[in-house]
Amino acid sequence: MSTMVIAGASGFIGSYFRRELTDAGWTVLTIGRSGDATWGDAAAMTAVLEGADLLVNLAGKSVSCRYTPANRAEIFRSRVETTAELGRAIAACQVPPRDWFNASTGTIYRDARDRAQTERDGELGTGFSVEVARRWEAALAAAVTPETRKIPLRITIVMGPGGGVMRPFVTLVRLGLGGRMGAGTQKYSWIHVTDLLRAVLFIHEQPGIAGPVNIASPKPVTNAELMAEVRRAVRMPFGVPTPAWLLGMGAVLICTETELVLKSRWVLPQKLTDAEFTWRFPSLRGALADIVAGVPVVAPVRTPRAQS
Repeated sequence: MSTMVIAGASGFIGSYFRRELTDAGWTVLTIGRSGDATWGDAAAMTAVLEGADLLVNLAGKSVSCRYTPANRAEIFRSRVETTAELGRAIAACQVPPRDWFNASTGTIYRDARDRAQTERDGELGTGFSVEVARRWEAALAAAVTPETRKIPLRITIVMGPGGGVMRPFVTLVRLGLGGRMGAGTQKYSWIHVTDLLRAVLFIHEQPGIAGPVNIASPKPVTNAELMAEVRRAVRMPFGVPTPAWLLGMGAVLICTETELVLKSRWVLPQKLTDAEFTWRFPSLRGALADIVAGVPVVAPVRTPRAQS
């Protein structure tokens, strides 16, 4: 029986992983503010990690918030310090995990509108979100765990029934506000949560894969195409476009940042493609058909909870 340890398991992705893996017969242990071990308890963390097959670290405060000084500090701390803490716990193991996959983000790449960004030739960007990703990956690289393979997962926007980004999108569309956002030409790279888990398990079984891995559908779309597909999925015939200036005002009201929808994220999963990974949901239309079926008719817009 295989054992996976999930750090930061209380959020949308972690909860999905726990449910699906348990059903599949895995032993799933957790590290977080609660669970089988808690942050700050080095001995308990080491005990949980001892002999595990795979550690997946998803911990980190949600970036869907206003970037105030306090929130910026917590976004850094909740990623960098927890990653360093896990590294120390693994170093203390007699039988360390074979693999450690640490969440990172596809936002590490520049605002790309001319070409796709792959692991081989992608160009890192600048700004707060990129600096978060750089420090996150640097903390993983600094951990001394010679017997454990370490891979940063550059995860794009995660979509799935009952969570992720879809509730606010569906709500906007049903209110008639589902037109393009800003210019609408910015790229939207995404991954269905089912394929995120499948990719994690696939990489675990592929010892030749090393270094950062882009976790994305092979078929990104533009923002205008995204909103058109959401309108189609919920059978809304029209959607009022939202100019960038109005998005800025709305972001203040719902306590988030316009970067989340206006930055062009054009990320391709070259390593997964080269390794012949197959996606269950490669196209947005198929993914939305699955997702919208699990989204309530009335879905409140709320800021996602921070993961533990």
